Amino acid sequence: MRIGIDLGGTKIEGIALDSTGIERARKRIPAPRGSYEETVAAIRDLVAALESETGETGTVGIGIPGAVSPATGLVKNANSTWLIGHPLGQDLEAALARDVRLANDADCFALSEATDGAGAGAPSVFGVILGTGVGGGITVNGALVSGPNAIAGEWGHNSLPFVLPDEMPGPHCYCGKKGCIESWLSGPGFAADYMLDTREALSPEAIVAAADAGNRPARLALRRYADRLARALAHVVNILDPHVIVLGGGMSNIAALYDEVPARWGAYVFSDTVATRLARHAHGDASGVRGAAWLWPEAN
Repeated sequence: MRIGIDLGGTKIEGIALDSTGIERARKRIPAPRGSYEETVAAIRDLVAALESETGETGTVGIGIPGAVSPATGLVKNANSTWLIGHPLGQDLEAALARDVRLANDADCFALSEATDGAGAGAPSVFGVILGTGVGGGITVNGALVSGPNAIAGEWGHNSLPFVLPDEMPGPHCYCGKKGCIESWLSGPGFAADYMLDTREALSPEAIVAAADAGNRPARLALRRYADRLARALAHVVNILDPHVIVLGGGMSNIAALYDEVPARWGAYVFSDTVATRLARHAHGDASGVRGAAWLWPEAN
């Protein structure tokens, strides 16, 4: 049995999968925000609850909103800032009395969709998270791609490519820079762009609904978003040339993107054709937690 844990800023979700990927149990609990020690204890208790429900023990993979530094073994780049600087993997192994595997949550999303999701069977998959933040993960032949800095796929903190004059220098990003892809393409970035144009504060969902109803400013905001996403993904295609790009996160539920983006990205891709397929996630909100379980590909 494989157990996956998706450690989020507001919730922690756990899943137990059998050897074929069939769900045996799933539980979700609130995340103890601000407390590292309580986070470790919550994950320990969640694993115990899943094993109690299934009557089996399992391997444990954990998706985290950050990365583990190869140099120090400590968490870095986490928007759940109370995790930063701690040896989370080491402490969880002590709490669970077994080996654990940790990966960035976007990597887990990519692995899930490449294993038995929208990218299953594709030689290469770029998995994209478009939510409160923007992240990405890469798989080749079903395995995650990693590097010496543990940042493979972190496209969200590159500058928006093919930038237009009125887009410079770009919005402030929490990382301290301006004009990051995340600051444009996250849900809050989309809402901020709409508010800058209209002086009206709406949620991303409300903007999309207004666009569907024919509201011109909302339609223009959605058009700008699609074009920026096309440019940002074209940059990925130019570097990785993936077979499939799978979108996840709240913004991935905008149906128009799957027509609008491929119609636009050809203008920015250095090729006469673009055979890369853009796909919507197959597992929805469960992709991250399923991918965490698949960090252990070996049968248990």
